[in-house]
Amino acid sequence: MRTTDTAAVTQVYDVLIAAFPGRPTDQAVDDLQQDVLAQMEETNPRGVILDISEVTTLDSFFARVISETAGMVELMGGEAIVVGMRPSVAITAAELGFGLDAVETARSTDHALSMLGVRVEDADGEKAEGTNDEATTDSTKLDADGTPTGPASSPGGGR
Repeated sequence: MRTTDTAAVTQVYDVLIAAFPGRPTDQAVDDLQQDVLAQMEETNPRGVILDISEVTTLDSFFARVISETAGMVELMGGEAIVVGMRPSVAITAAELGFGLDAVETARSTDHALSMLGVRVEDADGEKAEGTNDEATTDSTKLDADGTPTGPASSPGGGR
């Protein structure tokens, strides 16, 4: 998504990942919020990852929509996690008074997936690098090919 100005919502097992473009327009941000909420209703995911890693500038509208979207996801029964905040974006958010205190954050998409209980296992059944031991209970388990394994692998499970 480095060269495009469009946003996208992708489902990875029972988690939605909403990726914002580097320079989001107000319309793109509004559209993505609507897409996230519509897919929340259709798929009933355990959570939504709001990926802002490509965002280079932040304004008060964008910060407010991120915060509102996270709140709406939680009202609909999911967990929202913002990932990939650049230092310059964090500074601007704080300067604008949008500390995003009520929004959960993670360093990366992998970290957010772990926080949501998604755990990836390699072909030998060993935990893949970067996964979190806390995610061993109530998790979606994947083999090395990305295929769900075990009873916790059904979409929508584990919430």
